[in-house]
Amino acid sequence: MTASGFDGALKRVLVHEGGYADHPADPGGATMNGITQRVYDGWRRRHGLPLREVRRIAPEEVSALYRRQYWDAVRADDLPAGLDYALFDAAVNSGPAQAAKWLQRALKVTADGQVGEATLAALEARAVSALIDGVCDRRLAMLRTLRTFPTFGAGWTRRVGEVRAAAKALAGAAQAGSAQPEAARETGGAARARPADTRLSRTPEGAGGLLSGAGMLGAVVAEQADRLAPLASLAEPLKWAFAALMLAGVALTLRAALARIEAGEVTP
Repeated sequence: MTASGFDGALKRVLVHEGGYADHPADPGGATMNGITQRVYDGWRRRHGLPLREVRRIAPEEVSALYRRQYWDAVRADDLPAGLDYALFDAAVNSGPAQAAKWLQRALKVTADGQVGEATLAALEARAVSALIDGVCDRRLAMLRTLRTFPTFGAGWTRRVGEVRAAAKALAGAAQAGSAQPEAARETGGAARARPADTRLSRTPEGAGGLLSGAGMLGAVVAEQADRLAPLASLAEPLKWAFAALMLAGVALTLRAALARIEAGEVTP
């Protein structure tokens, strides 16, 4: 499968997540680049680092945290282009387990919240665009049930719409890219004559075959003409020899008839 790539997906996510925020109506509390203080504290503890405010998170920490806790958690590297980004963004917004369930329900497989081998196998021969719609539709339906939707609903709806459009564009570009080499193999490239064109002289090879056939016929005719040429040169003498033989035959016939008359064998 052709994935969109983590770096490009992260850039799109960070556009929506923005910088530092600490909205009183947001149950997540203070966030920086979409990472809450609680998540950042857990990250620092696991790496044996002292805790600090999330607003001071380093860019490399942002990248490493997003890859490990969201991208890798939904096995985005194993997903087709477009769907990897849609599921990654959903995981960032609502958690990897919830995002995985949305994909599994779109695939009609057991929704256990873990993208495993059964989930990946179910992706085969499935339309990526339809799966993107399935994830985004379920995501938006869940967001509408939240008590904070009246406050953040407009932004969430816009975000899901933009994610859907970008994911489908990525999927379409990947499909076009993979189909182009196949089309080239089917047509044999631009230099090949169109299948509907049946003229023999369309290519130099076709013209050469036609001309070589004519040449062979001409050679046979010429060869036979050469053989007949000596006979043509004898035509005139043969004509007179044949006439002389005819006259000699007539003379012999007349002489024999006269001899029989003289001998009294026949009467004149």
